[in-house]
Amino acid sequence: MSAVEESSTRPEDQVEDTLPILPLKDTVVFPDSMTPLAIGQERSIRLVEEAVANDRPIALVTSRSSEEDATSAEDLYEVGASAAIHKMIRVPDGTLRILVQGLRRVRLARLVQSDPYLVGEFEDLPDVLGREKEIEALARNVESLFSQIIALVPYLPDELQLAAANAEDPSTLANLIATTMRLKTAEKQELLEEADVEARLRTLTVILNRELEVLELGTKIQSQVQSEMEHSQREYFLRQQLKAIQEELGEGDEQQAEIAELRAQIEEAHLPEEADKQARRELERLAKLPSAAAEYGVIRTYLEWILSLPWNEMTEDDLDLDKAREILDEDHYDLEKVKERIIEQLAVSKLKQDISGPILCFVGPPGVGKTSLGQSIARALGRKFVRVSVGGVRDEAEIRGHRRTYIGALPGTIIRALRDAGTKNPVFMIDEIDKMGSDWRGDPSSAMLEVLDPAQNSSFRDHYLDLPFDLSRVLFICTANVLETVPPPLLDRMEIIRLSGYTEEEKLGIAKRYLVPKQIEAHGLTDEQIKVSDNALRHLIREYTREAGVRNLDREIAALCRKAAAEIAAGKRKRVRVDERRVRSWLGRPRFAGEVRKRTSDPGVATGLAVTPTGGDVLYIEATAMPGEGRLIVTGQLGEVMRESAQAALSWVRGHAGDLGLEEDWFAGKDVHIHVPAGAVPKDGPSAGIALATALASLALGKPVSEDVAMTGEITLTGQVLPIGGVREKVLAAQRAGITTVILPKENEPDLEDLPREVRKQMTFVPADHVDQVLEAAFPDAKVLEFSSAARG
Repeated sequence: MSAVEESSTRPEDQVEDTLPILPLKDTVVFPDSMTPLAIGQERSIRLVEEAVANDRPIALVTSRSSEEDATSAEDLYEVGASAAIHKMIRVPDGTLRILVQGLRRVRLARLVQSDPYLVGEFEDLPDVLGREKEIEALARNVESLFSQIIALVPYLPDELQLAAANAEDPSTLANLIATTMRLKTAEKQELLEEADVEARLRTLTVILNRELEVLELGTKIQSQVQSEMEHSQREYFLRQQLKAIQEELGEGDEQQAEIAELRAQIEEAHLPEEADKQARRELERLAKLPSAAAEYGVIRTYLEWILSLPWNEMTEDDLDLDKAREILDEDHYDLEKVKERIIEQLAVSKLKQDISGPILCFVGPPGVGKTSLGQSIARALGRKFVRVSVGGVRDEAEIRGHRRTYIGALPGTIIRALRDAGTKNPVFMIDEIDKMGSDWRGDPSSAMLEVLDPAQNSSFRDHYLDLPFDLSRVLFICTANVLETVPPPLLDRMEIIRLSGYTEEEKLGIAKRYLVPKQIEAHGLTDEQIKVSDNALRHLIREYTREAGVRNLDREIAALCRKAAAEIAAGKRKRVRVDERRVRSWLGRPRFAGEVRKRTSDPGVATGLAVTPTGGDVLYIEATAMPGEGRLIVTGQLGEVMRESAQAALSWVRGHAGDLGLEEDWFAGKDVHIHVPAGAVPKDGPSAGIALATALASLALGKPVSEDVAMTGEITLTGQVLPIGGVREKVLAAQRAGITTVILPKENEPDLEDLPREVRKQMTFVPADHVDQVLEAAFPDAKVLEFSSAARG
């Protein structure tokens, strides 16, 4: 049972200066208010019991911290309220419940006792009254606001409105409102500490206006939610009735189940606003159509495409640079500059926390690892990898898709690839971008402009979907063999990274680390059953393949593995060691032995260097003369620029016949025929100019050109040698052909820094800025040539 004890209220004029302090947590007691309190601490229980026994008032002061007990004056607010205890109830668990009445506002002067409970000296803090009219106006305004709040708040009884209207003075009104409103402790304490009644009412006005605004907004939201719920309930009942009618008629079960499933998928998909609106609009159209209608299947397919796209799915990027470098080194041999550029891009993305950046385009001959580089980048980033080949694509709809008005319409290859990837941020490789064409069906390269433009592709619209899809998170990588066929506007949107051909040492490293283990596994062999020596691989590289990449080398290694597998499977051998002798035995005679020596043994033949879509290549330029009328005949399917280079070379040689030790009329009455073999292969460009001039000089002098010399450079009528491009590809082609000396324009000398170190050591380079320097290096016995200063022009 609980005991109830009562004490009489002491008159206000008997409030003592020294009062026991009851600290309150998260509670502020105002004068003129009745407040229930729960007392649980032993020291507080003792304080209350003694105060009730002695019929004394107490001081109610709020603690500054709601978590720690107040033990000093610093732990309490300065201003509190003196109060009388009206009722005390003992609860069976040992705690007390009391009802206190606030008497006066008091300020703590100093603490005089802390044990067994706090006792302090207090001074009264009376109200300060200012301008009567302003106070009266503020009081009426506060009362009006409080009345409006009472009408909106369920926990405030209507009787409070009557109590506020009957308040004796503005101070009592303010205390009543502050006591009944659910305000923050700091705000209540601020109101309690404010002695100026006018200022207190103004502060209360601001607080009530704020609370009223929040309550009105909450009421509005509640009304909207209620309205939406009523609409949803109405729609649910109507659908249930429609379903019952269709069940009675025996129709529409499968269709309704399909529509319900699509509706659930749309709800779960959390589509972007525009896509969600379009999907719901099409679903409503679908629900009104009979399943036999022709348009039913079109709309259903369209909705399925929308729901299958990764609108929000993304993979998290792994921007660990050390791991990326390790993966690139693991997957690719050498290519240091290319790897460095990729690491730089990842480093920038790591700092920005955004992988978007320039569109990379890998340009190089076939077989140098362009596509596999894209796969390595995806693996390093932890992204999905998708690849589409646009080689031979001539229809713009392949990129953008077809309009839904066409039968069998589908999205374009970009959207289809993203659907297959399942994320909106894959590594997207566009292969063979230099081989796109255009015809009456459109220009797909123009459609690619939007896809590959970071400023536009955040809202790419496929013709089929007709909805904006964000491609800005996709890392696009393009590949090409040559850049000449890529439209300039498309080229302008890409950063070009060139991958040149491999040297012999690089091919050997690739074969040992990647190709041989791959083919051994592909043919069911083990490392114990077959060993391929380094000499055998070098023999394959030199005499059986001559390419910029390693695809043919891979095929030849596969052929060796097939031979070995046949012998091991037949039981002839348990293990096979492939050396140079076995390579000749299994693959037959070498395919590229001694060709340069044989081709340049006669006068009138010079070795030139060129760049083709498959890498660098060696050109043999042949010249001969016959009785005629001084005409120039050019054959070998040469382009217009190369024909003009031949004419310029002939003009220079004829103009300097005397300087070459020839008779002035040596070319008179003779037709000169220049031919470049491999006549079925188109050739063009100015870089064969000095080779043409050397072939003509060799013909006129009757001296063969040195068999280990190749050359490249454009010639002018004055004999100057102008710079050209593709130095690395041309030098590597010369090395593959066994040539040891390369003549090139002096202005291209800095390009030699791009060559591997072993190539620079093995080969001799002759920089030339005039044709006479070319001829000095091209002929083994330069003493027979007496070049004069006139030869320079």
